[in-house]
Amino acid sequence: MSVAVEPTRTDKHRTRQRTKPGYVRMKSTRRGVDNPKRSVLLTVLTGIVLIYSLIPLVWLFINASKTQADLFTSFGLWFSGDFALFGNIGDTLAYDDGIFGRWFLNTVLYVVLGAGGATFLAVLGGYALAKFSFPGKKAVFAVVIGAVAVPGTALAVPTFLMFSEMGLTNTPWSVIIPSLISPFGLYLMWTFASEAIPTELLESARMDGAGEFRTFFQICLPLLGPGIVTVLLFTMVATWNNYFLPLIMLKDPAWYPLTLGLNAWNAQASTAGGEAIFNLVITGSLLTILPLIAAFLLLQRYWQSGLSAGAVKE
Repeated sequence: MSVAVEPTRTDKHRTRQRTKPGYVRMKSTRRGVDNPKRSVLLTVLTGIVLIYSLIPLVWLFINASKTQADLFTSFGLWFSGDFALFGNIGDTLAYDDGIFGRWFLNTVLYVVLGAGGATFLAVLGGYALAKFSFPGKKAVFAVVIGAVAVPGTALAVPTFLMFSEMGLTNTPWSVIIPSLISPFGLYLMWTFASEAIPTELLESARMDGAGEFRTFFQICLPLLGPGIVTVLLFTMVATWNNYFLPLIMLKDPAWYPLTLGLNAWNAQASTAGGEAIFNLVITGSLLTILPLIAAFLLLQRYWQSGLSAGAVKE
């Protein structure tokens, strides 16, 4: 025996909605994050930007494999003659008593002490500004924002005059000490720590008897990992590519970074009796960017997660 079930008011309302003109039933597979809408224009623009970014790297690699004579007698975007890459690398490392290796070590020194120190100070300052309240915090915020807007080249000459009075010019400290200050890194860690570290977590640690140093190094520091890597990459690239500050601070070629040293090699061709070594300059430039490419590839996932932190409201 079958029993008829009378439709409820909800079922009747749904039936009326389906029968209305223009009603389209939602499909089970909606376009969203998992199934985004494809744009031909966006794909073409992305491809153009990709080609524009890769052409200088391709040109650098191709021309680093050419001899000095082939650089001016062949097409720049294709190989010519013998593949002289490994020979050029050997000549670059051996030229002028191996000064390139000294410049490379100088650059590593500036990056480890300068960029590493800037990252460490940015982490400490950003954490303190994000999780502690003190008088003058808004003034500090205004100063940090203002410092981000000031280009580093505008401070180079005043820094030189100050370091000259202190007797620090033509020393590694004249490059390392200014590199320790990164207003953008401090601001980035400030905003990242505000979202990455819950205040309730700090209160729980303090209630359990953990001191501030233990709370920071054992609890908060692992949570700040993506932000730390992001700031480290920015400061490392800025220090590695720094040119103007070492140019006005350093006179002794033994303390040159790679950027200044390669420029000195490039300028040899325009000096009286100078030797043109453009093939070594190009090969040295290729060797200079390899550590940066390796760092980005190894730390890419941490860098991406750090950039997206705080972008979604939970």
